[in-house]
Amino acid sequence: MKTRLFFSVAAALATASMQAQENNDDDKFVVSGSIQSDVIIPQEDKKIGTDKYNEWALTNTYADIAARSNHFDAGLRFEFTKHPMPGYAETEPGFKGWGVPNFYLKTHFDNWDLTLGTFYEQFGSGFILRTYEERSLGIDNSLLGGRLVLRPAKGVQVKALAGKQRHYWKWNDAWVSGGDLELSIDQWFKGMQEHNTYLTLGGSWVNKYESAKDEDVMVDPTHKLNLPSNVNAFDIRTNLQAGDFSVLAEYAWKTDDPTYDRNYPYIYRKGTVAMLSTSYSRNGLSLLLQAKRSDNMTFRSDRSVIGNSSYLNNLPAFTTDQTYALAALYPYATQPNGEWAYQAEFGYRFKRNTFLGGKYGTDFKVNFSHIHAIDRNDHKVDGNSKGTSGYGSSFWKWGDQTYYQDLNVHLDKKFSRSFTLNLMYMNQFYNKTTVEGEGGMIHSDVFVADAKYRFNNKLTLRGEAQYLATDEDEGDWMFGLLELSILPHWMITVSDMYNNGESKIHYYQGLVTFNAGAHRLQVGYGRTRAGYNCSGGVCRFVPASKGFTLSYNYNF
Repeated sequence: MKTRLFFSVAAALATASMQAQENNDDDKFVVSGSIQSDVIIPQEDKKIGTDKYNEWALTNTYADIAARSNHFDAGLRFEFTKHPMPGYAETEPGFKGWGVPNFYLKTHFDNWDLTLGTFYEQFGSGFILRTYEERSLGIDNSLLGGRLVLRPAKGVQVKALAGKQRHYWKWNDAWVSGGDLELSIDQWFKGMQEHNTYLTLGGSWVNKYESAKDEDVMVDPTHKLNLPSNVNAFDIRTNLQAGDFSVLAEYAWKTDDPTYDRNYPYIYRKGTVAMLSTSYSRNGLSLLLQAKRSDNMTFRSDRSVIGNSSYLNNLPAFTTDQTYALAALYPYATQPNGEWAYQAEFGYRFKRNTFLGGKYGTDFKVNFSHIHAIDRNDHKVDGNSKGTSGYGSSFWKWGDQTYYQDLNVHLDKKFSRSFTLNLMYMNQFYNKTTVEGEGGMIHSDVFVADAKYRFNNKLTLRGEAQYLATDEDEGDWMFGLLELSILPHWMITVSDMYNNGESKIHYYQGLVTFNAGAHRLQVGYGRTRAGYNCSGGVCRFVPASKGFTLSYNYNF
């Protein structure tokens, strides 16, 4: 079945490409693609608690190909995850497999586009619909169906779509349909454009039809829930940009959608999310202020699924995605069942040839994030929330828990043409019980120094020194890294993350990377600590691992 599907889609791609050329001899026909393959040869290490695998090698491999012309596109993706990398199959049942799960044909003209097959889409900020691919998290929640985009008049765009959502190697039974209208008001008034003022208004609707006739969710031994077949979600938004200032306001809500939830399973309560985001940027000065309140906004195409799959929507975390190892040790995962989230960021560039700017200028940035529980008055019956409204909640009132908070300060300074130093300090509060299920509140201080020295046009050495101090969890951590770049082809990296608190374990890594044109090959050996990998408030648990690794990327 998978082989026939592969060749059928490949034939369709080739046919569409030839038709595109025949229809217009002037069409520019381009074929592009990519290959990504990550491999580990795992070794057992009882000291760090690695899993034992029957396979001698594990891999996540993807190959994309796309054909594009002036008016016709076609593409497909082959995936091989039959023996997946550590953590994917353990946390996401159904991830294993191989085949061609993504394929599409698309026509695009001045006033309309039509896509048939699999596609990704986002309405507004994604509060009621965001389908996307994030391979590091094992997420691909594309829709299989059709999408029509119309531009009937200047400044007007209409989208309509319908399909079934991907759940690894199958598609969920629920039908997802929806529409989006976006009006660019500034395109109707020349004066707004002349004054660098832009105003966008948008509205969206998404319907999930999920038959409940074969699903029994019992409240007690004799009573089952009457689950709704139709769930509707709506979103309204406005985005104003006036010169250096911009503001985005968005509100979304959905009808009763009883679904699995760790704290309030199968409750009959409407979901809401409201967000206000403002920013200002001018002459080296930037300011960002954001606030968001979400309440019961879990929205899946399969109400019984747990894990990262089958989400129709996405709620941004309002926290900085940290790239330094110890700063990312305790990452926050958005709590879709409800939270108050705030973020503020101030950035300033001290100009050259000033006291603080020096000869080359200095960049300063401070970011503050705070996530808090919403107010809840439980409506449980005998400790059970199934079939009830779950809880009541006053909009402006906080709950009694802090979920997450961090204050991080960055200072980036170039001292000479050859030497650059980046410093960071972060003060963090991480509610491990909320995010992971147990562990209490962890308070930590993280210090980072990142220095880079360029010896000549071909040779650059970069080093990192990091320290995390905490009295909770496993105690303090240290991290060191050296990275030697030898242009144009080589990079050599060695690092070690050491717990000098409870476990006294070293997590060492050695990597050699080779780049040649469109090819990138990396080989390495070392240990990986068990923890969470997060992006945009979505997290995947990564178990401890040890072994030889290989990563290959090719783009054409």
